[in-house]
Amino acid sequence: MLLVAVLNWMIYGATGYTGRLTVEEARRRGMTPILAGRSPERVEAMAGEHDLPWRSADLADRRGLERTLQDVDCVLHCAGPFVRTSAPMVAACLATGAHYLDITGEIAVFESVLARHREAENAGIALMPGVGFDVVPTDCLAARLSQALPDATHLELAFTASGGSASRGTLKTMIAALPDAGAIRKDGRIRPVPLAWDAKEIEFSCGPRWAMTIPWGDVSTAFHSTGIPNIRVYTGQSPAAIRRARRLRAFLPLAGLRAVKRFLEWRIDKTVTGPDSETRNSARTFLWGEVANPSGERVSSTLETPEGYAFTAVSSVECARRVLEGDVPPGAWTPSQAFGSDFVDNLEGVTVGGLETRRA
Repeated sequence: MLLVAVLNWMIYGATGYTGRLTVEEARRRGMTPILAGRSPERVEAMAGEHDLPWRSADLADRRGLERTLQDVDCVLHCAGPFVRTSAPMVAACLATGAHYLDITGEIAVFESVLARHREAENAGIALMPGVGFDVVPTDCLAARLSQALPDATHLELAFTASGGSASRGTLKTMIAALPDAGAIRKDGRIRPVPLAWDAKEIEFSCGPRWAMTIPWGDVSTAFHSTGIPNIRVYTGQSPAAIRRARRLRAFLPLAGLRAVKRFLEWRIDKTVTGPDSETRNSARTFLWGEVANPSGERVSSTLETPEGYAFTAVSSVECARRVLEGDVPPGAWTPSQAFGSDFVDNLEGVTVGGLETRRA
């Protein structure tokens, strides 16, 4: 931990919902990140609360952002929607030699960042998108299942929660992706599908739950981690909610209009705060995964983690610590590529289920 203390690292987007939780987790560990964001007033106030250094930088100001990062060794980027904010921060990190981590869950961002592996190698830095709940537990679960069945050609992942809600940033990220509402990977290629394209009952560790397909980040990352060409990701929803989602398909093109998106973002700012501390401390998330090979053999397993935002704070700070300590070579990596499929096993509050094999 001494090495981390003498290196400069930055949490950008520190005043957002997840950024604040990440700062609190870093301070709990005795770490002293530089806090940064677009608003100098908000960042300075938060830095005062935690007795930390701070800086202000606008992602639209390329030269100003690069100056801000000149003496920074690693950036943990927490300001979404990442489809808008990731590219300028990645470019600044490549230019200044700072490692880049973020907490995105957006397929387009994963594809863009992971495609810059050679650039990252040449710059001597690690690029690692998705170091929070998106996609650490599912990525590690996918890698573990792939190792158990090396000739797998199909992967399904799913998660459901016992409580909790979304933050403003998460909902705005979802709105930014509209009208696109579904994606799977088929024969190695990412393909768009309708909202709630597939639904099935899944046996989680908490019991059976219905779930529907969503465009989760593993549609991108699990392919990079495992090479499995056919991937679907599901989230737990009631049968009634799945039916409602399918009825919404006809209206999704309207959600792509700029005026509609602005209205939805305004409503989020007015009405959404994110899960409170009691919810973060009590809620649990249940994950399931299964791989299958051409002969019909299947291997499945489960995971349980703390509530998603609480998990993200712990996971992202731990990833930053390991990157700062030199555990990751230059290049663009998924979490399981960087740290191994067992990385999630030892994070606080995680329970790992056994492997279950079924033969055709």
